[in-house]
Amino acid sequence: MSDDPTSSQPSNGDSPKSRSWLDRMLNGFSNEPKSREELLDIIKGAAENKVVDQEALSIIEGALDVANLQVREIMIPRSQMVLIKDSETPADFLPKVIESGHSRFPVIGESSDDVKGILLAKDLLHLILQGQENFDWNTVLRTANIIPESKRLNILLKEFREKRYHMALVIDEYGGISGLVTIEDILEEIVGEIEDETDEEDEDFIRRVSETDYILKALTPIEDFNDFFHTQFSDVEFDTIGGLITQAFGHMPSRNETVDMEKFTFRVLYSDSRQIHLVRATLKSDTPPANES
Repeated sequence: MSDDPTSSQPSNGDSPKSRSWLDRMLNGFSNEPKSREELLDIIKGAAENKVVDQEALSIIEGALDVANLQVREIMIPRSQMVLIKDSETPADFLPKVIESGHSRFPVIGESSDDVKGILLAKDLLHLILQGQENFDWNTVLRTANIIPESKRLNILLKEFREKRYHMALVIDEYGGISGLVTIEDILEEIVGEIEDETDEEDEDFIRRVSETDYILKALTPIEDFNDFFHTQFSDVEFDTIGGLITQAFGHMPSRNETVDMEKFTFRVLYSDSRQIHLVRATLKSDTPPANES
């Protein structure tokens, strides 16, 4: 028998310390997330441990949501599009260009489905400054990018970046124009509402976006909500509509979760692990629009 004291070490040459490190590494690989839900659990745990902040968590959640959303879920519907007819003169359409504050406008022929191209406000300004009020549309229009309603947002965002365009017109299954979507619409799904210098800087808590849809700040006082919609939600337990909606969910809701309350369907647009921030309220089909007067 050898008197060498090293003969009692494991034959494979691994020390207890190296074995412990290897075990931890292998254990880490064995716990890799197998689903989106598991991945979110890990990220939320990191946020709770202050490894990432709540804003970063919200952006990550938004980026993951985008991969599961289709254009039809976020597009601006046809009824809300600001359109310019090719028969109009600058004097005709300039007021709505200024009022809208947009930078890109679909130009149509005899109908909304007859799209001639996209007019950029900066191109229009250049022509007007040169005194060319009567011009050939073919010299100023950009090509209109047409996409189906079913296109996934992550794929569209990649195309926006690679092909360097910012707006796409959306067609339905019959080939008619059903709406439009911009790169900003997708980015807002990821990072939340993006406001620029053309957005109103008031403190309105409720903003109407269509006949039946309204954007609400979660901090909207229930009393103001009731006054606006002529409802009678109780403000005994909660002061804000966000608190009332959270109670209806029974948990802290994530982005795009919905809940029905009386004549409304509420959809969460932006939230974090602590509170709701922004909500879309949709009146059910048998409910008349709110009287804002």
